[in-house]
Amino acid sequence: MQAYLLDFANFMMRWLHVIAAIAWIGESIYFVMLDNGLKPPKEESCRKKGVFGEMWAVHGGGFYHNQKYATSPEKLPDDLHWSFWKSYATWLSGFALFVMLYMANPSFYLVDPNSNWQWAAEMSGWQANVLALLFLVAGWVVYNELCKRISPDMQRDGLLSVAVAVMMVVVAYLSTQLFAGRAAFLLTGAVMATAMSANVFFWIIPGQRRMVAAMKAGEAPNPLDGKRGKQRSVHNTYFTLPVVLLMISNHYSFAYSHEHAWVIMSLFIFAGALIRQFFVLMHSGSIKPAYPAAGVALIALAFWVGAPAGSSGQNRDSADAGPSIDEIHEIVETRCTACHAKEPSQEGFNSPPAGIAYDSADQVLSQREQIQQVVASGYMPLGNMTEMTDEEREAIAAWSE
Repeated sequence: MQAYLLDFANFMMRWLHVIAAIAWIGESIYFVMLDNGLKPPKEESCRKKGVFGEMWAVHGGGFYHNQKYATSPEKLPDDLHWSFWKSYATWLSGFALFVMLYMANPSFYLVDPNSNWQWAAEMSGWQANVLALLFLVAGWVVYNELCKRISPDMQRDGLLSVAVAVMMVVVAYLSTQLFAGRAAFLLTGAVMATAMSANVFFWIIPGQRRMVAAMKAGEAPNPLDGKRGKQRSVHNTYFTLPVVLLMISNHYSFAYSHEHAWVIMSLFIFAGALIRQFFVLMHSGSIKPAYPAAGVALIALAFWVGAPAGSSGQNRDSADAGPSIDEIHEIVETRCTACHAKEPSQEGFNSPPAGIAYDSADQVLSQREQIQQVVASGYMPLGNMTEMTDEEREAIAAWSE
């Protein structure tokens, strides 16, 4: 019953997280489209009122007229709409999921016993939890300091973008050295998502509140507040697609179990940013197909880097054909079915992970390539909790059709 309750809570929290993320990202994409698609107002009366740009749109059987003011409007309404709770709900629900799934079983999900850094491979569960929290906090602190020191007045945002890109490559590399592969991808995405939500909490909303307070007091708002908010909003825009991809990556072991997982991750991050740039420019009326083409090229490069090597069982003669399916099934049954069974015996599992069970030889055979991939990389069994030997890994690697 405990495992069932945990699964159900995870299910409901994941539902909340996805809904909040859709609402936040959808609103962000809409406002980027709106901001970049504004046209100078045609009516002189609008220009006199300080209207910077406007857009007419039709949706759901109605017509909409959006206007953006370059300066303070004549009067601010009392029911001014603020956009921040979607951001907070997305981060809080995502962090709750991380606690429920990863921090509740850190030795199982966070610690990588095959890490090249011995101390990381030998971390205890509580040490892994502390390190994961510090990783998230450090990611925000470093990113925030880069913004404040490189482009405090928003005059060197190009250089800042390069610095943030380099930072994300470093984050990708460190995460894959410190944590198990699936957690590494998730934590890298969480570093970006934390920066996004913290941008809203510490910079965008406080700056907007100061601007509104100044307007209501009849004072001119500080232009730096608007510029800082715009800077952080732009960063959030380019983080969006990479974060979504990293958050769904835990289903695809070819990426996070690869020895060059940090390279694959970095390529995906840059591909997402380039594809997002195409849509940002498109909303401004500029079509630049080179951006999505470059993004697709990076995805193709990630595919090439992550492609599995040829089966070690190929080109063997009949006298050395590798282990039989019965021998492989015996290994899998001993080392894998504690979790991957119709009725798992491992505590905390109500059903087999990802619905993959190895109760029969036919089920094992149907997952041959996936088993070889995650076992040869050392990712599975998680934390090597069932103590799979090197000889057993070699047998699975030599298994051929």
